[in-house]
Amino acid sequence: MNNFMNWVQSSLMPPLAKAGNNKYLVSIRNGLVLTLPAVISGSIFLIIANIPIPAWTNFMKPYMGAMGVAVNGSFGIISLLATIGIGYELAKALDLDAINGAGLSTMAFIVTSFNSKLTLDTDNFASSGLFTAIVCSFISVSILRLFVKKDWIIKLPKGVPAAVSQSFASLTPAFLILLFFWGLRVPLHFDINHFIQSIFHPLLFAMNSLPGIMFYTLLVSILWVAGIHGDMTLQGISDPIFLQFLAANGVAYAHHQTIPYITSLGFSSLFVNVGGNRSNHHVGLLDAVFQE
Repeated sequence: MNNFMNWVQSSLMPPLAKAGNNKYLVSIRNGLVLTLPAVISGSIFLIIANIPIPAWTNFMKPYMGAMGVAVNGSFGIISLLATIGIGYELAKALDLDAINGAGLSTMAFIVTSFNSKLTLDTDNFASSGLFTAIVCSFISVSILRLFVKKDWIIKLPKGVPAAVSQSFASLTPAFLILLFFWGLRVPLHFDINHFIQSIFHPLLFAMNSLPGIMFYTLLVSILWVAGIHGDMTLQGISDPIFLQFLAANGVAYAHHQTIPYITSLGFSSLFVNVGGNRSNHHVGLLDAVFQE
């Protein structure tokens, strides 16, 4: 046991601790917090519309379409909100203008959401576009950082309001970001969203399986034993997966379909971390509605 703990402390802890403090992973964890009000608010409408009491169900039938607007308007923009949040948090972590980071990331994400007929496919705004949101935010903020670092920006006189000055400072990186994502999607007909989803599909499949969730739980537990906040360290990696599961479950539940994912956001807190821990700041009773 001593040899194992020595190996954990010498070999496993340093890279995981470094990953837990990585600005990019921390920006994912913090940026996804922006999606929580939408998820919780949409869950309230979802619960109200589907209370399993026959009299209530019959009463709500004429209003299901209206209730669905609130559900689709919350769960249906999870990835769009994630793009804004991650772009903002990453730009702030890299000492850049946070609003510009959020705006440029959102622009890039929307360009990737056009389909082969060059019309905007809002389906990508839902949970299926979460990993695309992360990639677009990372690339956009990295380009912005490069331009600022190299001083390839338009500078206005000091008397100009700061908001206007920052807006012009992001003009040249904005053009390059737009050109890059437009070039991939339109002239090259490269479906960025589909490509990213295909890359992460094995990971999504694994995390929705018993071996996958057991391995994740084991890794979290080992980190706790070694003195590292296991849940917080892995949130930058696990939260996009579990949040995607939760949003997909919510949409399926609203349309009276089979719930596709078991290990959605809240699963570990409800069925593994009995008693909870200090990291469960965004888990509450509403997370349990999709664990049926």
